[in-house]
Amino acid sequence: MQRTLIAGVAVVMAMAGAVQAQDKPQLAFVVNGASDFWKLAEAGVAKAQGELPGYELQFRYPAQATAALQNALMDDLVAAGTDAIMISSADPKTSIDAFNRIAAQIPLFTTDSDAPDSNRIAYVGSSNTEAGVQAGEIAKKALPDGGQCMGFVGLLGADNAVERIAGFRQAVEGTGIELVDVRGDDIDQTKARSNVDDVLAANPDITCMVGFYSYNPPRIYEALQAAGKLGEITVIAFDEDPITLGAVRSGEFAGTVVQQPFEWGYQGMLLMAKYLEGDSSMVPEDGLIIIPTKIIDQSNVDAFEEDLKAKIASVG
Repeated sequence: MQRTLIAGVAVVMAMAGAVQAQDKPQLAFVVNGASDFWKLAEAGVAKAQGELPGYELQFRYPAQATAALQNALMDDLVAAGTDAIMISSADPKTSIDAFNRIAAQIPLFTTDSDAPDSNRIAYVGSSNTEAGVQAGEIAKKALPDGGQCMGFVGLLGADNAVERIAGFRQAVEGTGIELVDVRGDDIDQTKARSNVDDVLAANPDITCMVGFYSYNPPRIYEALQAAGKLGEITVIAFDEDPITLGAVRSGEFAGTVVQQPFEWGYQGMLLMAKYLEGDSSMVPEDGLIIIPTKIIDQSNVDAFEEDLKAKIASVG
């Protein structure tokens, strides 16, 4: 009888624990596609989880980098009881109705790529226009006599891509540097590489390449290395892939514009928790929480990489 009683108590306690876990408010961070870039944001979410024991935090990838699958994932999260979502929109122009449907049910925030025409509460991330301008500044320093550039990006329709490209063109206007075209790859690594190979074969006048998404510069590096053209073509990068940082260190890339995805994950989760608790003081009037971008070149790449490693190590 006593053993039965103890077993019964254990079952009740386990059930109570499960109910308690289910009762925790749930916050979700939804990205735009599978990429190592998001590991830093995931580390930021992990840090926030340590400071928000009363919440359950999730980090979610869509099955593919499409707006339709992102929106379906958000519907599933809402149906499962998620209390607030932060999302990097794959294609905000086709997702306004879906975003507004979600925003009518739970607080919706954006990161990385905004959807300003939706009813999202706030955007947490970079000024992508300013990041594009910074990339243009790298190009101007590396190409004082001008040059013909080809751009490579994942999602041509995403706001972060559109704004970076516009910022780059703005910065190089009148300098003799021309961004001839930008090739999209839909966050397909194989296509990202073949895009560079195709340009090398068909556009011999290209003297400069710009990788606008985190994985584009490593694919540029691989293609140039295979073609024996590393160091011959000027490369301007975005983000902090290890291949990119190594190429900046060696001088094979002119520089890279880095964001702070760790802070998007960390600050974004804290922001959503506060908002759910009724505190909207962290949301500015314009709804934009801009986390600065920075130019990394040979002079500061080592210090930047050490800081990066420390942040990741801090959350185990």
